Amino acid sequence: MLLTLTTTLEPATDLGFLLHKHPDRVQRFDQAYGAAHVFYPEADRTRCTAALLLDVDPVRLVRTRGRNSPDFSLGQYVNDRPYAASSLLASAMAGVFRTAMRGRCDARPELAASPIPLEITLPALPARGGPAQVERFFAPLGWRVAATPVPLDPAFPAWGDSRYVTLTLTGEQRLSDALNQLYVLLPVLDDAKHYWMAPDEVDKLIRAGEGWLASHPDRAAITRRYLANRRALVRTALGRLADSDDSPEDALDRHDIEEEAPATDPAAAGPEAGSDGAMSTAEPEVAAATPLAERRIQAVVEELRRADARRVIDLGAGSGKLVARLLQDAFFTEVTGADVSYRAVEAAARRLRRRLQPHRDAERAAGVFQASLTYADDRFHGYDAAVLMEVVEHVDPPRLGAVEHVVFGDARPRVVIVTTPNVEHNVRYEGLAPGAMRHSDHRFEWTRAEFREWADRVAAEHGYQVRHVPVGDDDPEVGPPTQMGVFTR
Repeated sequence: MLLTLTTTLEPATDLGFLLHKHPDRVQRFDQAYGAAHVFYPEADRTRCTAALLLDVDPVRLVRTRGRNSPDFSLGQYVNDRPYAASSLLASAMAGVFRTAMRGRCDARPELAASPIPLEITLPALPARGGPAQVERFFAPLGWRVAATPVPLDPAFPAWGDSRYVTLTLTGEQRLSDALNQLYVLLPVLDDAKHYWMAPDEVDKLIRAGEGWLASHPDRAAITRRYLANRRALVRTALGRLADSDDSPEDALDRHDIEEEAPATDPAAAGPEAGSDGAMSTAEPEVAAATPLAERRIQAVVEELRRADARRVIDLGAGSGKLVARLLQDAFFTEVTGADVSYRAVEAAARRLRRRLQPHRDAERAAGVFQASLTYADDRFHGYDAAVLMEVVEHVDPPRLGAVEHVVFGDARPRVVIVTTPNVEHNVRYEGLAPGAMRHSDHRFEWTRAEFREWADRVAAEHGYQVRHVPVGDDDPEVGPPTQMGVFTR
């Protein structure tokens, strides 16, 4: 089976840097079921094409036979797996292009972080649902889709089309995004996998779908197909996608690279070959650690209790993680969330409905509503404390003054808690390109000095005192990953 990636961005041969594969070399990568070859049919300044050719050994493939494989004896050896793009090709991509899929390129970090013109071709792609389904899955991602049905036999047109299409995708995408989309959607369109589904498949889906799957209009169908309709896995995955949907705080709740810099590399994007040649979906074990997102919530709750703030509003609540946590604590008598995103408000409302218990929480006030932090709103008034957790960095700098006025000048709660990334700590995150921010939606990220300067000015202008609290491990050289300001009126 064959996959080609072409770019016309000059110099086009920089594609070799992004893929970490030199255009002048033909490289072979052994797989549990055959061998993957990477080569460049064309490579010059104006146009460069990288090809991934997967040569499948049907006998070796039998050892990795999945539940959806044909169960008749010859079907194990005579099938379309050596020729049609499927989970086999996705697994090969995960091994051969692993670094590229993470968006890491030390030689060209600015290129890895930028969209480039791409043309992707798959001569034979099994597609349950035909060309319309291919269009439905790829078009919302910004691709121009050409999916041509492959006839059963060109000599007999009356026989109709096969279940395969020849697919060409054209558009401008970050290479890492394009590879991760293919990694997820190839087995989704085939609607089959060649290996046993394990619970860690949810982590792989969330990781590969970061930045595009949560907002995809067909995310539920994609999730069900990817996880082979395993109900427990599908429920878990859809819940995690809902939590990460369109919310500033949740946008940072990413795996490994953003929250914690792991000592080992657990982020392999696909199944690996075990010592016996069989496929394994297990990933390397790493020491359990409390994610930074959880430590951030714990720090905020601790400061709220310390300030005896029982009535709290979470401004920029996202999908309601903090609101739900506060509702678990009887100390807090009124908890409200607000967010500019309607979809985030819907997700938060669902979370609150799951958390609230009608009898036990009858005397507690809780709710969530849609509102913008750049406009004064009477609904922000009357709380002991307001929390802006991983919110300010999503505000365009020219509009930050409006947020300051709304929160500190108009709403004026007794306590305001603000958390934001410490950009100095970014060097500790493996795979984050130099100069890159932690999330594509960030408008800025402050150093510790810049955050102190902003916080001190806001406090002085609005009659507050501010105390600075590190969140996460306080690195002696670059400081903590998250910085928090606790403002008291």
